[in-house]
Amino acid sequence: MTEENAPETPETTPETATTAGPDVPPDRLSVNPRSKLFDSEVLQRGVGIRFKGTERTNIEEYCISEGWVRVQAGKTLDRKGNPLTLKLKGPVEAWFEDLGDEPPVAKAD
Repeated sequence: MTEENAPETPETTPETATTAGPDVPPDRLSVNPRSKLFDSEVLQRGVGIRFKGTERTNIEEYCISEGWVRVQAGKTLDRKGNPLTLKLKGPVEAWFEDLGDEPPVAKAD
């Protein structure tokens, strides 16, 4: 294949080009096993999230490029028994906690 016809791989797509690498978390991630964004291997490494400059531990889902996080709305459940979530917008940063001090941080440019 020529370079013009080459299919886009995850390494060459524009979304992952800014934060690609083995040492930064994915652009989107969810802790809900039913979600298509769920990745147990990534979650086992431990992902730290900073939202609007504050380190948060109650994040259900995040998207770095779009600048939002989902948090649980108290103890409220929907009719299927899933927690209700609120979508909050602002700058999001993510990193792997297993890399020790000063890990590479994935954030929107």
